[in-house]
Amino acid sequence: MNSKIKNSANVCMAIIAIFFMSASVSIAGGDDWEMLFNGKDFTGFKQLNGEANYTVEDGMMVGTTKHNTPNSFMATEKTYGDFILEVDLLVDPSMNSGIQIRSLSNSDYRDGRVHGYQVEIDPAERAWSGGIYDEGRRGWLYPLDLNPKGRTAFKNGVWNHYRIEAIGNSIRTWVNGIPCSDLVDDMTSEGFIAFQVHGIGENSEEGKQIKWKNIQIKTENLIQSPWTNIHVVNLIPNNLSPQERAQGWRLLFDGKTTSNWRGAHKDAFPKGGWKVDNGELIVLSQGGAESQGGGDIVTLDEYSTFEFQTDFMLTEGANSGIKYFITENYSSGKSAIGLEYQVLDDAKHPDAKEGAAGNRTVASLYDMIPAHKNKIVKKPGEWNHARIIVTGTRVEEWLKRNSLVKTEFKGAHVEHWLNSRKVLEYERGTQAFYAIVARSKYNKWEGFGAWPSGHILLQEHGDEVHYRSIKVRKID
Repeated sequence: MNSKIKNSANVCMAIIAIFFMSASVSIAGGDDWEMLFNGKDFTGFKQLNGEANYTVEDGMMVGTTKHNTPNSFMATEKTYGDFILEVDLLVDPSMNSGIQIRSLSNSDYRDGRVHGYQVEIDPAERAWSGGIYDEGRRGWLYPLDLNPKGRTAFKNGVWNHYRIEAIGNSIRTWVNGIPCSDLVDDMTSEGFIAFQVHGIGENSEEGKQIKWKNIQIKTENLIQSPWTNIHVVNLIPNNLSPQERAQGWRLLFDGKTTSNWRGAHKDAFPKGGWKVDNGELIVLSQGGAESQGGGDIVTLDEYSTFEFQTDFMLTEGANSGIKYFITENYSSGKSAIGLEYQVLDDAKHPDAKEGAAGNRTVASLYDMIPAHKNKIVKKPGEWNHARIIVTGTRVEEWLKRNSLVKTEFKGAHVEHWLNSRKVLEYERGTQAFYAIVARSKYNKWEGFGAWPSGHILLQEHGDEVHYRSIKVRKID
């Protein structure tokens, strides 16, 4: 090697070494950071619930799986409210783990079971690392199906870097610099931080390990990272977070007024059949008689490509629906005609057994495409979350008044989501779509489903149904 080139290479290597030494100093402290774990012993920690083995090795916290014991947690004795936490971890790809934040263990709650927010460590094929699970309480709050790019962040067999920002009602996560979750929730504002070793079954091989190092926390002078464009799960009723506003979301119902709605085929909001109470927009019971109360309501604006969300709560045996691409050009004598996200008590309403293959059950494209059989549905009296996504553009040819007409419209690709899981998707304007229309009750409506834009509708079907957190954003 030429001596000048060799000297230049040595200089470069020296610069790189200095950079990494500087980085390691930064990890160890400074800028209001402090080490959460001292790398020597478990001073400031206590083990809760299970009896998995925790040790300190070469400055690392090491957790090892053990048979016949529940989930184990090495928890801080101190509690934390607002903070930024960073940690590096290496996990056996055949085990599951997590990082508890703002968590609790009280004797009056399930005999002291640890419960609260858990940032997932999931090396399995599901790849939900960085998602947010509510341990011992509500289950999944932010599954990574909501953020496909986030599923690519975690890497097996190497050290992964986690960043967790819990500031106010906002909890956001990153894995290896890739944003994974954005949760807005106000159930628990403060609690301990803990490192989990998941319980294993009798047939599982014990002795699998997870290692944590460079565990640092910042509790003062907190500055949130810039807003990203990933999906936001906002569990605070009728609320928009700063990131949602930045993404273009707006409330169609603020918990108080109905100014964004009017009656279908009407100029004003219905005088009867609906009421606003306790932050909820409620369809009043008319004994199951469709459109005998105030009738359906529609948005003032029309939409072509958009994302729509709402929480809905059924009463026992209730029926309603969320329709989209409503044009009001049809007169059915009852509900306005349009593509419908079914809102139904599958267990008690007879319509669930009508149609074909379950295509009238909750979250289905009504009378056309059934929702996935493995959907997660909350029972009457509990809140479900509906999400409709409409994207894409298609040039379509369809028959109208016996002449072939070409029409270009937005909103070709449609997805129905229920409780953070996608339960169906389809393409408008395809031969397959029109074949489905032809087999449905809508085959008599000319051009059904081919509209370029339309209103969003909430159906009054004569049963009591509650809606809240109704929000929408237009997608360019």
